[in-house]
Amino acid sequence: MAMMGNVGKRRGRYRPMAEINVTPLVDVMLVLLIVFMVTAPLITSGVDVNLPQANAKPVNSDSTPIVISVNAQDQVFIGNNQIPLANLVATLQQSSQGDQTRRIFVRGDSSVSYGDMLQVMATITDGGFTKVALLAKQPDAAPAQ
Repeated sequence: MAMMGNVGKRRGRYRPMAEINVTPLVDVMLVLLIVFMVTAPLITSGVDVNLPQANAKPVNSDSTPIVISVNAQDQVFIGNNQIPLANLVATLQQSSQGDQTRRIFVRGDSSVSYGDMLQVMATITDGGFTKVALLAKQPDAAPAQ
């Protein structure tokens, strides 16, 4: 009988692996990610608390913003007073008492061109005012059918 020659040459030594198997690590991380995604909304909901009421005024005492209007003839108004565009910043500084963080609402007629409205907005922001917003007419509620 012939014996196989390779059987005796192999020794029972284990060699260290030179590469790391990351598949189990990825599996564990994905499971942890799912656990945190499910439990995070439950943690942030908190406890229902009946908060007390206070008679103090709100922190933001700027309850009435300055309203600037531009009519169809490109005339600029602060409130009901017409002012030239060149004096807009000076008048705003007087109205806001030097507070450049005061809210300013700009209303424009629908026939006023985009360029004219942009010029009014640019004049206001160049004057240092940062809280400037455009106002639009709210759409009427759709009638029930």
